[in-house]
Parts: sequence; structure tokens; C-alpha cells
Amino acid sequence: MFIFDCNGVLVDSETIVANVASQELARAGFAVAPEVVARFFAGRRPTDMLADIEAATKRELPPNFAASLASATLRRLRTELRATAHVEHALTWLRGPKCVASSSPLDRVRASLDATGLLRFFDPYLFTASDVPNGKPAPDLFLYVAAKMRVQPAECIVVEDSPAGVSAAHAAGMIPIGFIGGSHTNPNLGAQLTQAGARAVIADMRALKSTVVALRGF
Repeated sequence: MFIFDCNGVLVDSETIVANVASQELARAGFAVAPEVVARFFAGRRPTDMLADIEAATKRELPPNFAASLASATLRRLRTELRATAHVEHALTWLRGPKCVASSSPLDRVRASLDATGLLRFFDPYLFTASDVPNGKPAPDLFLYVAAKMRVQPAECIVVEDSPAGVSAAHAAGMIPIGFIGGSHTNPNLGAQLTQAGARAVIADMRALKSTVVALRGF
């Protein structure tokens, strides 16, 4: 069983998402650089990000901010988003059930996969952190996916690009593979993913096949 994060793994979206969030926050009077958004909130639910920003600044965002941010993000993704390089090759090779487990809302996941031609590999097996009480780095989403797909957590290989996502997969008893091939990757990300529990780290989706074979050989 293969479980993929969406943003930063299947689609190269993290830079777009961080820029939009920074711009929308600035319009609301909150100065948060895109680099800060990427560093602290990659892999986490938008609702958790906004709650943390309000707690850190001791100020409330406008009542309609979450909806405005979601709309602005969808607009940019529909026009600018591209699939991660070589991901179609990797998905075509992988045999067996595949699904998506994302911190993003379902409409954003579906729109992202549809815009990049990847929806056919996963539909209808799209799961989001909106389905569970706690988002990544809690293991809730991955355990929910395993239950829905009727597989044991130990049988699941998870591909994630954020420490929060890898931590969640590790805590769920799954096998995390870290991915550092997105445009948002920083020089420290590989080490951070390993520290979070990644069993292997790849920078190119063409390496996924050999990595999976090696991990399954243990």
C-alpha cells in the first residue's frame, strides 16, 4: 500500500502556497514571510497554521480570512501548478493500491491533481486531515487511511516532504520515505526528514522504484 502526500510530493505547490499565504496575511496586517510559512507550516493544516499565527501574534485574523486564503490559493494553483518531475513515471511503475493523505482541504487536493493530470492514479482514494481530529504531525490521518483501505499500518509506505508528515507516518507505524525534490527544498530538509523518522530520502522520483525495492527487502 502506497500513501502519498500531495503538496510538495505529487505536485510542486509549496512555493506557490507559501507565497499566497504570505500575501494574504500581509493584506490582513500580518507580516509573515513566505520562508517562514514554508519553514513552520509545511505539511500542516491551514486551520492549524492560522491558529498558531493568531496565538503567536495575540491578534485575531479577519472572520473570513480562511475562506479568502483558500480561494486565493486555488486560483493560483489552477494557473501555475505543475506535477513533480517524473512523478507519473513513478506512479505508473508502482503496482497495488495507492492513495493520497494530505493536510489540505479536499477541494484543493482534487483541483491540484486534476490540473496536473494525476487524479486518475488515485481517485476516489483521497483523504485529508479534515477527516480526523488532529492534523500532522499527529498520526491520526494515516491511521484513518489504513483503516479505510483495510490494511495494516506496517504494510504502508508513505512518501512525504515535510518533517510533520514524516513524523506522522512514523508515529502511525508506517514506513516513511522522505522526498526533497520540490522547488521549496532547503539544504537541511533531508537531515530533518531523517531525524523525523524517514527510512530513506530521495531527491528524484525516478529513485522511488529502487528505494521501495530496497525497503521491502529488509
